[in-house]
Order: sequence, then structure tokens, then C-alpha cells
Amino acid sequence: MKELHVKMPDDGETALIAETFKVISDPTRLKILFLLCHSEQCVNGIAAYAEMSPPAVAHHLRLLKSNGLLSARRDGKEVFYTLADTEYASTVHRTIDTVFGCKCSVCSGAKSGRKCKCDK
Repeated sequence: MKELHVKMPDDGETALIAETFKVISDPTRLKILFLLCHSEQCVNGIAAYAEMSPPAVAHHLRLLKSNGLLSARRDGKEVFYTLADTEYASTVHRTIDTVFGCKCSVCSGAKSGRKCKCDK
């Protein structure tokens, strides 16, 4: 057997990545993530784009937020969601844009650390 010269990730790291893949493997959550990579939206806005009920959207948002992929801000009675401002969430953003072929200039600049807010 050939000797490897790489360090295996620890159990915590692999568990985090596995959980992220589980969370984003749902088609509805992928749609929501795609939308929130490119805009800030409230639950009703996301529900309209995704053609879902607000309670169903809220369920998916809780999972995405608890996994560290989303951030939220309150404006009066509304809560607005967007992609979290972390390297981890940016990596998911780049992956989603690569898979779906997003061509906006801000997404192209995502390597520089800028967050996309194009309204696709």
C-alpha cells in the first residue's frame, strides 16, 4: 500500500461536512439557498419565489440557519434572511453557483470574498 502524505480530517470536521451535505441535499433547501445567495428575503418573499407555504419555508430556514449557512436580521415584524457572512457559507455559495451556472459579475468575484446580492 502506498503511503499517503495528507492528514485525515478529524471526526468533528467530517461530521460537520456530512451534516452540511445532508442539509443541502434537499431540492427545496437548494432553491432557498440559491435565492438567499443572491438576495435578502423575508419568509413570505421566499415562499412566493419557491411557491411554498410560509410555515414550510420557516422549517427549511431553521435547518439552514442552525447549520450556520444563513443569518437573519429583524426589521419591525419581518425577519430577513441571507447567506451567512462566513467562509463556510461562501464555499457553499460558490458550489451552488458553479453547479447552477450563475454568471453574474458579483458571483464571479466571489473568490475575492464579496457576497453576491444579485436579484436572480
